[in-house]
Amino acid sequence: MIRHIKRPLAEASPFHDETMTRTVQALIAEVEAGGDAAVRQMAIRFDGLDRTDYRLSKVEIDACINAISRQERDDIEFAQEQVRNFARAQRDTMSALEIETLPGVVLGHKHVPVDSVGCYVPGGKYPLLASAHMTVLTAKVAGCERVITCAPPFKGAPSALIVAAQHLAGADEIYALGGVQAIAAMAIGTETIKPVSVLAGPGNAYVAEAKRLLFGRVGIDLFAGPTEVLIIADDTVDGEIVATDLLGQAEHGTNSPAILITTSETLAADTLAEIDRLLAILPTGRIAGEAWRNHGEIILCDSREEMLVEADRIASEHVQVMTRDDQWFLDNLRNYGALFLGVRTTVAYGDKVIGTNHTLPTMRAARYTGGLWVGKFLKTCTYQKILTDQASALVGEYASRLCMMEGFAGHAEQANVRVRRYGQRNVDYATAVEPGAAKKLEVTK
Repeated sequence: MIRHIKRPLAEASPFHDETMTRTVQALIAEVEAGGDAAVRQMAIRFDGLDRTDYRLSKVEIDACINAISRQERDDIEFAQEQVRNFARAQRDTMSALEIETLPGVVLGHKHVPVDSVGCYVPGGKYPLLASAHMTVLTAKVAGCERVITCAPPFKGAPSALIVAAQHLAGADEIYALGGVQAIAAMAIGTETIKPVSVLAGPGNAYVAEAKRLLFGRVGIDLFAGPTEVLIIADDTVDGEIVATDLLGQAEHGTNSPAILITTSETLAADTLAEIDRLLAILPTGRIAGEAWRNHGEIILCDSREEMLVEADRIASEHVQVMTRDDQWFLDNLRNYGALFLGVRTTVAYGDKVIGTNHTLPTMRAARYTGGLWVGKFLKTCTYQKILTDQASALVGEYASRLCMMEGFAGHAEQANVRVRRYGQRNVDYATAVEPGAAKKLEVTK
């Protein structure tokens, strides 16, 4: 039986509302009509940054690199190497395919990188330099030729840490732009910013809505809502570590859901007590506390099977599993953005350094998609070729009849002309085709 020790006071914020949609539509229209001038006016209005050119120069980038400490640079490079290594391993699993489905009929696919990507790195409230690793690096490993990036100013100027992360990740162009104006400029283009083919990276509600509205004109990685965490735990862990992991994600924003599913009433009570203790001492306690009060939840279940059902129903962005049988949850969970197994790992590792991507589905989108990975920047494109007259004539006969079933006479004639041309040399080809005759061919990646 499923019981609630604590219920949320409010639903998590939706992706968008009508007022926000109209506001963002108007801002996008301004950029489309006004180009660089509109972008500048919006940057002054929303970010308080006035520049004649929002692209950072080499001198400015070098200054940012020199402004960070050796330790900070080492830490950034360590994190980027983990992300790069995992993205390369993912890329290496994506083989090209070529198969001879019938004698003389060859079908295949190959993975083609998109030509250009625009990466958004949030930085108005916190300088989220990790988002540069997750977007820029992943696109570069995929083979994208042009990767540009935008981040808002932090405390009135470009964040040296974000700029360093963008540059070290391999960004080709770096812009000191935030918000809707950054998304619109990358997607639509201006006099000085060439548009991109795909947008990637998290952001606030206005950024997310801009990406939603521009989807179709450009590709996007995914629709991102407030950060979410779900912990599945039993009596093998304690309230301090559970409370720490819940509040560590709740500090992202006041609308971030933080949920515990457990079979232990003792753990539930201890977690509540620890949350009260930690909120009194956390520097981000005000934000995390509001998120917990409004969107925090503790669900008590009788069995691991009940916990599984609840976890799949919630379909959270981040799911931590700390039980005596973590492998069982790995084997059986279906709906999650990223999974963190065992008490030794935590969402913060995935957010910042471990190597998996932190751009993940929220608002139950984990029911139908995974997170950002190298494959998001690759188009799987098919091709086909027919090597013999006989094969063309055989396929043409079937194609002609199937086209006429649908009433497409022009389509049928495309097939008929080949049957007439190549079928004259067909000597009972059908007898040469055996069931299961498909043959995989050797191809390079």
